[in-house]
Amino acid sequence: MALILTFLGKGGVGKSITAIAAAKQLAHQGKRVLFASQDPGPTIGLLLETSLTSEPVSLETNLWAVHLQATVQLERNWEEIKKLEAQYLRTPFFKAVYGQELGVLPGMDSALVLNAIREYDASDQYDVIIHDGAGAQTVLRMWGIPEILGWYIRRFRDVLTESDLAKALSPFVQPIANVVLAVNSSGDILDQPANQVNTLLDRGREAISDPHRVLTYLVTTSDPLAIATARYLWGSAQQVGLTVGGAILTQSQGVALPTAEFSPLSVTSMPDWQTGEWRPLMDALPDFTQVLQAPRPVTVDIAAGKVSLFLPGFNKNQVKLTQYGPELTIDAGDQRRNLFLPAELKGRQVKGAKFQDEYLVISF
Repeated sequence: MALILTFLGKGGVGKSITAIAAAKQLAHQGKRVLFASQDPGPTIGLLLETSLTSEPVSLETNLWAVHLQATVQLERNWEEIKKLEAQYLRTPFFKAVYGQELGVLPGMDSALVLNAIREYDASDQYDVIIHDGAGAQTVLRMWGIPEILGWYIRRFRDVLTESDLAKALSPFVQPIANVVLAVNSSGDILDQPANQVNTLLDRGREAISDPHRVLTYLVTTSDPLAIATARYLWGSAQQVGLTVGGAILTQSQGVALPTAEFSPLSVTSMPDWQTGEWRPLMDALPDFTQVLQAPRPVTVDIAAGKVSLFLPGFNKNQVKLTQYGPELTIDAGDQRRNLFLPAELKGRQVKGAKFQDEYLVISF
């Protein structure tokens, strides 16, 4: 399994340059590194002095780079869908549709890129995968897919199973399913494919919540707007369960480090980048493999009946807590999280909540 590393920050602060320097640093340390870029333009190729393709190309010892093209990923995944269809349907009907015909709909690219990273991780060919995303909010949406999609599957399946409609249709659906699907009448027609999807989502959530598996760093300049954006992204990352390991200050020559804005994270100062001069940046970067002391996004104290969410970058007026269903819903900024509670707290009503020292503390 690889360490998956990504960077968040306002546009123009030097995320891609920082990501490339990190890839080179880790490769020089003997790690097998894959630099995976979503940038559709020529910038990354010019910085790397290599034309990227949809297959990994070797840049130097221990370092490869790949362009994550959504159209190519869609073609590959469509073939996998057709294989699954052939496995579960007696008469597949997608076989006449070809991946080369399909266009990428809005939002598809995030899911396709996440799956590509998962496959590169599962290949065991790399020790580190550095993801250079298309934009901070897009990156956060992508890493939130396992949590959010898992909630949709879990919640809507429960609602459907318990509905009068499902109970009324079941005697009619099952005989038809026996004819069309490769299942027997004793089983749930959704169990096997649904379990496969849930297993993948569970693994994704576990990886994202483990800072030794998936980790992000904030990149900022000393500009107040860049710092405010980085803090906002810090809090937003907590909402998708993504651990922020530290902050990196670029364009920092003669600038004081804004450590108070990112406490308790460490802040690393980077020298200005000169074309082709990567060594000074590599030497200045933090050790991305060190054991982290960063605050965890969620902590649960079952004995005290409390759940604490670390939400830096937000104030109490930007955070909303609701409890409509069996789970808690937390809105912070433009990110919404449905918090799956442990069995000891599940179903209990919230007694109180307070926003203190950048933590939302919920009491049951």
